[in-house]
Amino acid sequence: MAFPSEPPKIGLALGGGGARGLAHIPVLEALDDLGMKPARIAGTSIGAIMGAAYASGLSGEQLRTIVLDLFSDRNSVLSRLWKLRPKRFADVFRSGIVQFDPERVLEVFIAGYLPEMFEDLEIPLRLIATDFYGCREIDFESGPLLPAIAASIAVPALFRPVRFEGRHLIDGGVVNPLPFDGLRGHCDIIIAVDVVGAPVPREKSEDIRMLDSLFGSSQILMQTITSQKLKQDQPDILIRPPHDSIRVLDFMKAEQILNSAESLRELTKVKLTNLLEGVMEKT
Repeated sequence: MAFPSEPPKIGLALGGGGARGLAHIPVLEALDDLGMKPARIAGTSIGAIMGAAYASGLSGEQLRTIVLDLFSDRNSVLSRLWKLRPKRFADVFRSGIVQFDPERVLEVFIAGYLPEMFEDLEIPLRLIATDFYGCREIDFESGPLLPAIAASIAVPALFRPVRFEGRHLIDGGVVNPLPFDGLRGHCDIIIAVDVVGAPVPREKSEDIRMLDSLFGSSQILMQTITSQKLKQDQPDILIRPPHDSIRVLDFMKAEQILNSAESLRELTKVKLTNLLEGVMEKT
């Protein structure tokens, strides 16, 4: 690998994984510590939220503060969730399960921190969603930002699919849980952060609950897709949080997740610094 005299361009891929995606934050803080901004970001699901926030100009430290503030008070979270309740009683039973509107969730929790358009971001951003009936990946890189994030996070059963330009879009993790592909043509160094995790058994229970079954199956699927991708191509730096008992919806454990992932901050700095030093020696 050889770079021109100018600083190498860094591509950052932030993967899907629900609440474990809060572990992206120490990696972002590591880049801030080094004074290095990505030239391009790609994100899927929770990685779409983190990627959009970081691309908008928020620092890793600011994201940490926002997340801890959002999830420090259970009553405040419940109050926000109450705003998301179905407006009509019949909607509760329409599909046999309550599904949230992902765009409305974003409006209630984080829209105030984000610009309206991709074109207003400080860093170019690509977000991944899945065309349900088309059975293929859909990439967003321009236009309204919130619908693109909503489509990327639309986990089946939990969220309603997002209707956009005649398509029904669901969670990008279904087709591309770690979207480092596509960055290589634009960047010199690719950093990928894989936070998907694995199913976690519940204490004192031999049964698998419905949502655990659904989310766990999705994690297995995403692990399989990522494993196959890594056989074909490798990012220059692959970061994974330590194995833990965090479930997909454990956002109320934000502080625990961040503390557990704190080692990723130093790990990212060491790996990136060593890579850059190795390149400099060769040139």
